[in-house]
Amino acid sequence: MAKYNSTASWVKAIQNLIEAVLKALGHSNTTARTWHQHVVPYEDGWAVRREGNQRITSKHRKQTTAIRKAKTIAKRKKADVIIHRASGGIRDRISYSEE
Repeated sequence: MAKYNSTASWVKAIQNLIEAVLKALGHSNTTARTWHQHVVPYEDGWAVRREGNQRITSKHRKQTTAIRKAKTIAKRKKADVIIHRASGGIRDRISYSEE
């Protein structure tokens, strides 16, 4: 058991060293996923989609309903809501992140 703990501590130490070097070089070894919610035009209505996802979280007939759903998720995840126009451009951004 002592050999396993020693090996595990060495692996952890090497991981920490690699992370520190990458951070110092301005690189990140992990891509942080955000929980920002986008309200986008979708078919004949509106949809809520997590930033970076192709999959739709929910579909709605009205933009106001989609905004309400996106706000609920964003508040829980401390993220932003990005509201798009019917043309696709960004209309508004609401932040619920702690800064």
